[in-house]
Amino acid sequence: MAKHETPLLDQLESGPWPSFVADIKLQAEARAKNEEGIELQIPEEVCDDLLGVLELSYSDGETHWKHGGIVGVFGYGGGVIGRYCDQPEQFPGVAHFHTVRVAQPSGKYYTTKFLRNIMEIWEMRGSGLTNMHGSTGDIVFLGTTTPQLEEIFFELTHKVEVDLGGSGSNLRTPAACLGKSRCEYACYDTQAACYDLTMEYQDELHRPAFPYKFKFKFDGCPNGCVAAMARSDFSVVGIWRDEIRIDQEAVAAYVGGEFAPNAGAHSGRDWGKFDIQKEVVDLCPGKCIKYENGKLEINDKECMHCMHCINTMPRALMIGNDRGASILCGAKAPILDGPQLSSLLIPFIKVEEPFDEIKEVIENIWDWWMEEGKNRERLGETMRRMGFQKLLEVTGIEADARHVQEPRHNPYIFWKADEVDGPWERDINEYRKRHQR
Repeated sequence: MAKHETPLLDQLESGPWPSFVADIKLQAEARAKNEEGIELQIPEEVCDDLLGVLELSYSDGETHWKHGGIVGVFGYGGGVIGRYCDQPEQFPGVAHFHTVRVAQPSGKYYTTKFLRNIMEIWEMRGSGLTNMHGSTGDIVFLGTTTPQLEEIFFELTHKVEVDLGGSGSNLRTPAACLGKSRCEYACYDTQAACYDLTMEYQDELHRPAFPYKFKFKFDGCPNGCVAAMARSDFSVVGIWRDEIRIDQEAVAAYVGGEFAPNAGAHSGRDWGKFDIQKEVVDLCPGKCIKYENGKLEINDKECMHCMHCINTMPRALMIGNDRGASILCGAKAPILDGPQLSSLLIPFIKVEEPFDEIKEVIENIWDWWMEEGKNRERLGETMRRMGFQKLLEVTGIEADARHVQEPRHNPYIFWKADEVDGPWERDINEYRKRHQR
């Protein structure tokens, strides 16, 4: 029987979608029965009290969680997010309710043994509630007490051989899509890159020294299955720089109805006859596709690599063979200065082990950002405040037309002294001589 009355929360179970309230109730019931005879190390009523404090928050219109100081494990500055309830007498089960972030395997591949092991630890030493996965990608353990943190860390590292993830003003746990292990569109090995950089930057991951959080994400192609361009400070997005490959016979099969376009192939809905002009040509953002006399043509120089045509007709179109990645910087969710998408820094780079070229760019950015970034200012906000030109200078990258987001708003050009030395200076002096009165 439930410990607390939760009429407001109960409404969340009435809709057509799965409810987190129902899940917490199931876990509360499981902990009360404890049919497996687990020696519970935190209060049995943790899930019941979690529902109770949430109901109170809905009723009061304010949170009843507070930040009670820094908690963590010895030698690490991140990985644990401290949570305390401001009503510990009423809800003793959640007086402490710390979150533990656990590093996910690259590409989120799991064995059943791994999952059983982490859940055995968490059922005993935590609430049993998990978030698979957090927005950065971590496995998230929701709710434990301070005395259990070192115990959890020891068992994770020794029994499961997995580390804590990132939290605080540090490198957050890098995340990658499935890449070449499952996807024919992957332009580089996302899992290898993610693993290598995770191991390279362990100190930055566990010991906060940045102005604020910093995220790597590795997308194998512009489809963006880990949303790198929208969610990470440093995005490595797979791209090709030669021509999209076209199978004209397969194009004819789509037009003739022999093949169903991918948008309708698995949806269970009849979208009607496929119209290649309306559904592919007219929707191309680069206006680079033409379909005439039964033949599809693509002006690849104008292609924006949006993937729409390839996704719609995957049996007819395929990515090019000269593959690598674009590097973009500065994306973030809305915190201080609103949401922001990545800005293109390197249009094309080969992504090959040991990834030294990418690491050099990262470390140049960090040196600048740690010097110039304000407290709680993401990289993208520093870029906006100081200008994209400064980012090019600190990374040693020459300006490129593809860096231009929009035309300038004023006609003034400011030159640096070293930019007008030499030939420029001679030209200016010659101009002045010719026009002296």
